[in-house]
Amino acid sequence: MATEFTMPKLGLTMEEGTIVEWLVAAETTVAPGSAVLVIDTDKTQTEVEIPDGGRLVLVGEVGETYKCGEVIGYLLAEGETAPVAGRPGIATAPGAQPSGAQSSGAENAGGSTVGPLASVALAPTTGAAIDATGRVMASPYARVRAKDLGVDILAVRGSGPGGRVVATDIESAATARRSVAAVASVAAQAEVPAPSVPEPGAPVASVLTGRRGAMPAVTFAGAELARLVGLDLTEHAIRATSPDGRISREDVATYVRTLLATNRTATARSATPPPASQNPTEIVALKGMRGTIATRMRASLQDMAQLTLMMDVDMDPVVADRSARKSAGGATPSFTDYVIAASARALRDHPRVNSQITPDGIALLPRVNVGMAVALDEGLVVPVVPDTDQLGIAELSTHTARLAEAARANKLKLSDLEGGTFSVSTLGMFGVDGFTPVINPPNAAILGVGRLRDDVAWSADGAIRRVKRLTLSLTWDHRVFDGAPAAEFVRTITRYLDDPSTLD
Repeated sequence: MATEFTMPKLGLTMEEGTIVEWLVAAETTVAPGSAVLVIDTDKTQTEVEIPDGGRLVLVGEVGETYKCGEVIGYLLAEGETAPVAGRPGIATAPGAQPSGAQSSGAENAGGSTVGPLASVALAPTTGAAIDATGRVMASPYARVRAKDLGVDILAVRGSGPGGRVVATDIESAATARRSVAAVASVAAQAEVPAPSVPEPGAPVASVLTGRRGAMPAVTFAGAELARLVGLDLTEHAIRATSPDGRISREDVATYVRTLLATNRTATARSATPPPASQNPTEIVALKGMRGTIATRMRASLQDMAQLTLMMDVDMDPVVADRSARKSAGGATPSFTDYVIAASARALRDHPRVNSQITPDGIALLPRVNVGMAVALDEGLVVPVVPDTDQLGIAELSTHTARLAEAARANKLKLSDLEGGTFSVSTLGMFGVDGFTPVINPPNAAILGVGRLRDDVAWSADGAIRRVKRLTLSLTWDHRVFDGAPAAEFVRTITRYLDDPSTLD
């Protein structure tokens, strides 16, 4: 009986993989443990080994994406043939309505019912496409974003191939839901009965349309709704439709709905990049690693309140320590290794930096796992050194060298990329002093490392001396901690670098 060879699940968060390359030809007899293909996940490319031996029939196609557990080949013994049904079909249902969904459009993505004022902000949707197994057709990152943003993925219509839900669909749904919630809240708070007759002395003829700079005649309920939404009636021309000529609550609500619709249209336009201004020599698709980086960095800047501070550190003690290790014939850590080791110990001293935002609040994480950014031709990966604060500088150097080599050879495992609590990124080799690194979600901070440069300092007696110096750039999420704790954290790093013996 033919043995199914399926897309493997190489990590807890992996949901699917894309076949980059088959390393063997069709109908090749392979031995157990042989590397037979390269797959691309949302984090890295990696080789996949065959668990058993036999004649391998290739079913999966290069460039196609398969869910974990989906058949991509068959292993055949002598005399066996592959099933006629090669790759299982995926039935899409772009018009399917999830069970229990409201057809009236009066329920938002999170399931809460909204009133007539808020319901205008809801775009009609037919829900997510469902495959033949009953699973929602959605990318792994879309599922992560749906969980992070509290979006019901079943209620989101996908814009990807075959109706597949992608991360941008989730983010658009979350934005629409926030608008709905804001307007629904305002409408609920503004349930105040409006006077049915003009108030004594209220002007009538001049307020059929509100005029900028002049306070128009308005009912009590209309004024209250405008106050709740922060609408200055002297700055917005709102048409009055009530018989007495005053701006009513419903007039204000109509105007707010128009503003929301206009804002959504402008947001949709701004999200679509303009066409190329020249005839391009090449189009590089925003998919795979490049697409993941683009999506994650955009989400990082949108979701966090990121600030950056810079601080110089004298590296003479590190230079001397490194020279001594090199002369002794042992492993020679890089300058970045010293910074990573110092950062790991500083994270132990400042647990708020070693944290992340969760639905319950700021989670202080018990393990210190520092990621190191490695630049590749196609993008950037951040392999992680587990329990970094428990490693001496020499042992840490061995780990970082292995991870950097594996990254450049596309040999990283998914386990090498998971669990990071803080990141260190360096551009010093390019002559950069300071820069603004972008936080790698869900971390609360990232440290940038500049070039080692010659500088001058003044001794206690006023003499000028030459020093080696570099700049550390810390970007942190201001929701998690403030500027003073951020500065104290970097100062702690500099203190460890002042005495490299503390890093053993």
